[in-house]
Amino acid sequence: MNSRASQPLSLADFEISPNRGFLPSDPCEALPDCPSLNHLGRELPKLLSTRRVRRFIDEQPSLLPSVPATWREDECRAAMRILSFAGHAYVWETPGQPATSLPSQLARPWYEIGQKLGRPPVLSYASYALDNWRRLDATKPIQLDNIVLLQNFLGGLDEEWFVVVHIQIERQAGPGLAGLLRAINGVSQEKDDEVLSGLQTLASAQTAMRDTLLRMKERCDPYVYYTRVRPYIHGWKNSPSLPDGLIYDNVEVYKQQPQQFRGETGAQSSIVPCLDAGLGIRHVPDPLTVYLQEMREYMPPRHRAFLQALESRTDGQGRAMLAGYIHNRKQRHPNLWSAYCACVDLLAQFREIHIGYADSYINRQHQTSATNPTAVGTGGTPFMTYLQKHLDETKQAIVV
Repeated sequence: MNSRASQPLSLADFEISPNRGFLPSDPCEALPDCPSLNHLGRELPKLLSTRRVRRFIDEQPSLLPSVPATWREDECRAAMRILSFAGHAYVWETPGQPATSLPSQLARPWYEIGQKLGRPPVLSYASYALDNWRRLDATKPIQLDNIVLLQNFLGGLDEEWFVVVHIQIERQAGPGLAGLLRAINGVSQEKDDEVLSGLQTLASAQTAMRDTLLRMKERCDPYVYYTRVRPYIHGWKNSPSLPDGLIYDNVEVYKQQPQQFRGETGAQSSIVPCLDAGLGIRHVPDPLTVYLQEMREYMPPRHRAFLQALESRTDGQGRAMLAGYIHNRKQRHPNLWSAYCACVDLLAQFREIHIGYADSYINRQHQTSATNPTAVGTGGTPFMTYLQKHLDETKQAIVV
């Protein structure tokens, strides 16, 4: 075990909460002194339903002249949320006729805010889910009957439910991440009781996450998702309808050259990659592993750093520290092995449910337009074959 791996990890060092996981404190709902941007965010569903987003933005002399130096990070994230939804609505407003360039009054502030947050100017999971909720009753918990979205494309029950299910899972992951760290830190101190307690806490959180994911079809219909929700979250990399990408007008660093960025996808959530890293799930390289590595560029930088810190926790044989420790004690401490197997099995169950949804919500839907392909995920990569492979590799981790 290297000396770096023996130092205890702390969620607080990575802006992660044991109660909320990767969710921030309650997101900023409106921006100070930004009437045009606040109005655009508020009216976007109506503008999009009447196909007037492009006209509205084109007529604005400025949406955000410059990013105020006094803005807090949560205000920057709120601006990123509005600009990201507006940018995708601008591009995909007319089915089959995507915009090939963004006007400078949208492109420049979007790029500038993205630079401050360490993310590219495209709608990512952080803006779509992590920074996109409010509690109906601030005194009550972050849970499905108390959270709504701050920003929608068209709105409606199916779009709302699709995202708040993700937000609930993110919140439920918080105690699980704390448990995972307790187990990993317990390994470095050779405290089996801490390892066991941490794994049991993780399994409890994973069970809650699985049960929430199973509720997706309660209020999000696959056909409505495919035709009314999914078209707007596509990006412009590997896009059959925007093969060259998108021009960000007057963004100096891009030199008027089309840029290619992936679309919003749950693969940009840090939860599953962190569970893979912490539990020592290995995936043989394939197109999906390359894609998932690329997805880290769309994560908030501190979350990306946490994932890298987990991956650095290896033993002398290059195995994940926690997995190696438990394998070495499988005979002497079967309760540790059982607890570890339970966590891996729950991760496999989560993946299996996700594959079922990818099939019913996307794969089985009738192909109607090149702007909403069924063969790839919203991030722009083939998915079904490799999702199954990653599930198989997860199960393989606990084959005796």
